[in-house]
Amino acid sequence: MAKNFSEVRAKMSPERRARNEAAARKMIEEMALDELREARELTQEQLARILRVNQAAVSKMERRADMYLSTLHGIIKAMGGELEIRAVFPDGIVRINQFQDLNR
Repeated sequence: MAKNFSEVRAKMSPERRARNEAAARKMIEEMALDELREARELTQEQLARILRVNQAAVSKMERRADMYLSTLHGIIKAMGGELEIRAVFPDGIVRINQFQDLNR
């Protein structure tokens, strides 16, 4: 028999709930492009129309491990977002601003 999530959650220890919440936050903060597109409730076909490419091109872009920043910027912009490039160091985070011309 299926259980209500709130019933299951109520039986969890506070530590277990904290671990689950941290894992959920990490999943939301880190996504592949296809997961991001799906989370934004867009199909490959819809994104392809916005980008003025065919669906196969979107599929290829989502599988690429390497692409131009301008291409990635266009994809994120088409999804309604803004691309930021950051460098993360043990002593802090620096936003790299040399690519701001992509917004123009």
